[in-house]
Amino acid sequence: MPVLFETPRDLLGKEGTRLDASDWLAIDQARINAFADVTGDHQWIHVDPVRAKDGPFGATVAHGYLTLSLVNLFLPQMIEVRRFSAGVNVGMDKTRFLAPVLVGSRIRGTGEIVKVEEVKGGAIQSTVRVTIEIEGSEKPACIIDTISRYYPE
Repeated sequence: MPVLFETPRDLLGKEGTRLDASDWLAIDQARINAFADVTGDHQWIHVDPVRAKDGPFGATVAHGYLTLSLVNLFLPQMIEVRRFSAGVNVGMDKTRFLAPVLVGSRIRGTGEIVKVEEVKGGAIQSTVRVTIEIEGSEKPACIIDTISRYYPE
């Protein structure tokens, strides 16, 4: 269940709040290939299972940007903010790819609210640090500080 905030203003002062983990998501070759098709990144390490067996990871790996893009899937499973007129993805800070996501892996997001502030026009801007975990691995795949802005009703 996502941590619920009835209004964006309810985020104020909630720095340090840990968010529940998202569901696990299996990363299969079909998802990797679809991402390659959308982005045009068909590097063999992602899309050629035969060649990748002899590569540095012994199998194909998800694109780092595929892993990063899944933050958008995981966030609503971790945090829900209600009663705002518009929400905007402002950007991200401090993105790091720490471990490869091999085909067949399962990943999930965990999170923590690290910064909340009121910005121009009365909007509330929050920074949530999302860690993409790989099942069975001590090292996460990715850590990203994602920035969202909620405009008042």
